[in-house]
Amino acid sequence: MAKTCCMDLGRRHRDSLLICALLVASCGVLHAQETKWPEEKANQWYQQQPWLVGANFVPSDAINELEMWQADTFDPGEIDREFGWAEGLGMNTMRVFLHNLLWEQDAAGFQHRVDQFLAIASKHHIRPMFVLFDSCWEPDPKLGPQHPPIPGVHNSGWVQAPGRAMLADAKQYPRLKAYVVGVVGAFANDPRILAWDVWNEPDNGSAAGADGKVELQNKRELVLALLPQAFAWARSVHPMQPLTSGVFEGDWSSLDKMPPMAREQIEQSDVISFHNYDWPEVFESKIQELQQFRRPLICTEYMARGAGSTFDTVLPVAKKYHVGAINWGLVKGRTQTYLPWDSWQRPYVLTKPTVWFHDVFYEDGTPYRQREAAIFRELTGKQ
Repeated sequence: MAKTCCMDLGRRHRDSLLICALLVASCGVLHAQETKWPEEKANQWYQQQPWLVGANFVPSDAINELEMWQADTFDPGEIDREFGWAEGLGMNTMRVFLHNLLWEQDAAGFQHRVDQFLAIASKHHIRPMFVLFDSCWEPDPKLGPQHPPIPGVHNSGWVQAPGRAMLADAKQYPRLKAYVVGVVGAFANDPRILAWDVWNEPDNGSAAGADGKVELQNKRELVLALLPQAFAWARSVHPMQPLTSGVFEGDWSSLDKMPPMAREQIEQSDVISFHNYDWPEVFESKIQELQQFRRPLICTEYMARGAGSTFDTVLPVAKKYHVGAINWGLVKGRTQTYLPWDSWQRPYVLTKPTVWFHDVFYEDGTPYRQREAAIFRELTGKQ
């Protein structure tokens, strides 16, 4: 198996020796560790869950996951306040991003803050899904104070995990393993956690760093080789929670037609997760395509009003199929994700968008649309 991987990649890229070495390691470790859950176990787990509804969460006073979690800017009071609003809609989960640099900076302190966060979430009957790695946005993350939001620009401070320097250097991968084993191991038997999302959009790659340089040219190949290792590291500590990584592009009608990254995500995931910001009929068609895998389905990103994905139309479809639904954004804040994607090319400085793109609440807890709040309560049964 490893030899075949090396031959295929060797013809495709000048960095094949590095990538093949990673594949050889991943092939070996996957055989040595616990494999993914059988279908029966995954479906039994899902039968024990309520209909999962929630948001991708960053408190409104944080521009990214580093500002959310670092000791100087971690804000339990704000998290508690915003979770109260979410609970009022019937939300019962949140998708929350972690970062390897936070573990390296202060593993004990970071673990303590995660425990504080879980205590707050539990108070509001919310069980989060934690994201370990992420291929989106700024490729050169740095600890310490984060820059202020760029006026008029959507999600202007988000950072990748790991950054491109670490991703390009296989000698640094033991640090990534220590992070995964450490954080998953610390909470492997914690019922307050719903699941682990091992890698967010691993084949996303279009960002430029602060130096203006674009992504690593072989980024996707490197991530494709590292992804199964990341799953294996998480499985090595035997978590009670399922592992997943959400597919977000390509043809999902069969494994054979899937892009290599999506196929790897499906083959590794205990439960299937996916992203879709399209019209409700497209959302429904994607659910139907993924049903072939006979595993629980959770949509871990949706709801972009200007792109046709709305609570009014998509949330009822998710409930119809008993698919978990986690929209992007809870409270309007420093991430500025209420602004559209086209703000990357045309910042909304002099004018405001006609409608909010993401997010549910204003900073004071007032819903952006009262009708959306009513839809949540109707569908979740929240009084």
